[in-house]
Amino acid sequence: MTQMTSDLHDLTVAQLATLLRERKISALETAQHFLTRAEAHTGFGAFLDVQPEITLAQARAADTRLAAGNAGPLAGVPLAHKDIFVTRDFATTAGSRMLKGYHSPFDATVVARLGQAGVVTLGKLNCDEFAMGSANENSAYGPVKNPWDLSCTPGGSSGGSAAAVAARLTPAATGTDTGGSIRQPASFCGVTGIKPTYGRASRYGMVAFASSLDQAGPLARSAEDCALLLSAMCGPDPDRDSTSLDVPTEDFTRSLNADLAGLRIGIPAEFFGDGLAPDVRAAVDAALREFEQLGARLVPISLPRTELSIPVYYIIAPAEASSNLSRFDGVKFGFRADQYTDLNDMYQQTRDQGFGNEVKRRIMIGTYVLSHGYYDAYYLQAQKIRRMIADDFQQAFQLCDVIAGPVAPTVAWKLGGHSDPLADYLADIFTLPASLAGLPGMSLPVGFGAGKMPVGLQLIGNYLSEARLLNVAHRFQQATDWHTAKPQGI
Repeated sequence: MTQMTSDLHDLTVAQLATLLRERKISALETAQHFLTRAEAHTGFGAFLDVQPEITLAQARAADTRLAAGNAGPLAGVPLAHKDIFVTRDFATTAGSRMLKGYHSPFDATVVARLGQAGVVTLGKLNCDEFAMGSANENSAYGPVKNPWDLSCTPGGSSGGSAAAVAARLTPAATGTDTGGSIRQPASFCGVTGIKPTYGRASRYGMVAFASSLDQAGPLARSAEDCALLLSAMCGPDPDRDSTSLDVPTEDFTRSLNADLAGLRIGIPAEFFGDGLAPDVRAAVDAALREFEQLGARLVPISLPRTELSIPVYYIIAPAEASSNLSRFDGVKFGFRADQYTDLNDMYQQTRDQGFGNEVKRRIMIGTYVLSHGYYDAYYLQAQKIRRMIADDFQQAFQLCDVIAGPVAPTVAWKLGGHSDPLADYLADIFTLPASLAGLPGMSLPVGFGAGKMPVGLQLIGNYLSEARLLNVAHRFQQATDWHTAKPQGI
């Protein structure tokens, strides 16, 4: 082994995979290096469960397969999972007191597929409770801090994943995106993240928030890394997930280096209105100019129902959450209140003590909009507008190949800076439309805004166009170095 181990955390997934395959480093020393970093940097609040013995055992097994020449494409590469994916060897809490100490008897499909590709699991990462939040302040186990400024949010709900990648505690992490929960934290923490087309990655073993919206995806340092990880994560899972698409497994790295000459990038007018902070707009505009230098052409488009995405999402998502979270009642598994008088009181005390305020808020909203007399007025109307939002995208894609714009209206705000939940909801305005339409979307770093905080550019593609999105992002990252920047002191 010739590679210096002191700088392993600065290597990308692609670089680590190559060095491991060439036997210039071992999976064991790589895993130990990242475990040591995780132990030394607990102040970010990123990890919820670390089991060094299990991680090192996986690393030894990876070294054995590498030596035998029958290892998977990501053999020995360390990775951490958002604590919304169930895992046999690590506790799964979904960031909630309701599941404190819960150990699943099986692995989520995404976890299993990455394991088959050879990744070594470093542990489980903090997230907003049941993935409900935009700031990672809703976790029952404390907030996650942004490595660029510890007083700021890393974004949510995959804030632990984004912060861990930005702080070089893991080369990559899994996340989930319901309304922007991969893209927004990736933007706030200066990393790259992608949400594939709804149904590309199996939802089996993902603790459900909103079943028609939840989708798994990777967060890493580069588009190339995300392509490698997404290739391992995706694929049909018909026996376990009825929403899984019957689409063959794909190699998303196949066209990373394709030329961008002639690419039509749609610029939605609704993403560049008065609500967009000037510092964010400046970074996004500079990135768009770079794409023009790479041969792309900017095309004005319209997504006229963008503003409606907020009320539509915050009717549909809470409605589905109300249904999905009804299983947490203290009977079968998870938390149960210590004191109660009868069965009904046990339900009430368990759910009152086990759920946090934001989860309770969304359950109440969801139950209300599904109730008799309000279903037609709210939920049904929201579903109709959701279809219109999806149609708006299809009209736009007749004029362009990909859509580009900001991920969020501002850079990361201070922890506790949004005392009104509505402020968090409004911050999702640019990510919600693609989620409602089930389209693939990603965030890549394109500069810095106020307080030297990262700014992300959002790319949205048509259904099943992940390879093109990753190609566009990769060519940008070949021409720029924003994705290589790291927080001071890391």
